Amino acid sequence: MVLQAIKYQRGALEILDQLKLPHTETYDTISTVQYGWDAIKEMRTRGAPAIAIVAALSLAIDLTNQGESQESAKAAQEYISSQLAYLVTSRPTAVNLADAARKLNKMVDAAAKNEDATWKSVINAYVEAAEQMLIDDVADNEAIGKHGADWIRKNTEQGKTGPVSMLTHCNTGSLATAGYGTALGVIRSLHAAGSLKHAFCTETRPYNQGSRLTAFELVHDNIPATLITDSMASALLRLKGPSERIAGIVVGADRVAANGDTANKIGTYALAITAKYHGVKFLVAAPRTTIDLETKSGKDIVIEERPGKEVTMVKGPCISDGTLNLQKVETVNIAANGIGVWNPAFDVTPAELIDGIITEVGVVEKDGNGNFDLKSIFDQDVEGKLPTVGGI
Repeated sequence: MVLQAIKYQRGALEILDQLKLPHTETYDTISTVQYGWDAIKEMRTRGAPAIAIVAALSLAIDLTNQGESQESAKAAQEYISSQLAYLVTSRPTAVNLADAARKLNKMVDAAAKNEDATWKSVINAYVEAAEQMLIDDVADNEAIGKHGADWIRKNTEQGKTGPVSMLTHCNTGSLATAGYGTALGVIRSLHAAGSLKHAFCTETRPYNQGSRLTAFELVHDNIPATLITDSMASALLRLKGPSERIAGIVVGADRVAANGDTANKIGTYALAITAKYHGVKFLVAAPRTTIDLETKSGKDIVIEERPGKEVTMVKGPCISDGTLNLQKVETVNIAANGIGVWNPAFDVTPAELIDGIITEVGVVEKDGNGNFDLKSIFDQDVEGKLPTVGGI
């Protein structure tokens, strides 16, 4: 059973506190917009798709619990707009959050303009739209997993001849989404089809999303996997690439620019370089909500910088006589006092290093000129259905 990081029913929202993983599974109740903002900012919930959903649902919970109001439909629209704007400030690099806010604002504006619109009708329209986001994300992730697994089997030498191994970075699974995952969803899909030999995950310093979260999910799902530090990736591809049949590296994304440049967890850029050198595929897995056609290239992406203490300190339960003591959690300093720290949360991988962008409607490949045409996956045919790209 895939982990459930977001538990929701109308009027009640709980999130799995990811800061306490992998040792303790604790769900936090989110009852207001402020609680949602805090959970995102403190990284108790993280991952671009999950951030957007938790933000949207925290406002839905807030509105549902407010009850009846004599205010106008216009007042409801203005309140929702202001709360969405506030939620976007929690993690500005993750484009899914801003994209969700734009779409929800547009829907609310339309609902407020109805001739018989009321506060209640506008609120109900918002809540239903936020709930649909949760449903759609799971379906999109499962589609991403299928398309990515199919592409790997068809477009890598290892995939054409048997099970493959894959390396992934950060956490892109059920804990980062509404369920199943993006890049980790590709690995899950390969495993489910009997096409996965082994999964490798990076530690993902400085916040250790790989060792704490991805490793936790892999163990939970009984997927054969090995943890490495970020600095071991090149050695892994050189020394174990052939014997382990490593076909590629698959990562998620916090923002994909119109030209394919991708902002993702710090360390992604280095992995793309090592993939190119060692001749393995480098794939980005992300729903279309992560693609920002208004951002022309990676040069226009503002990178969030995190507190220096995330690099100089680590937190976790203590070991007493060889036994994990969950009741005693300590923060330990691991750096020289007084040293300066630079801690960007993300880096930008140039499109030229990316072999394919896996979306819920297919895998986008470069054209004959080496360019990604990401606009094409937003175009609809005459029946209103999105076309499949990349031959899948």
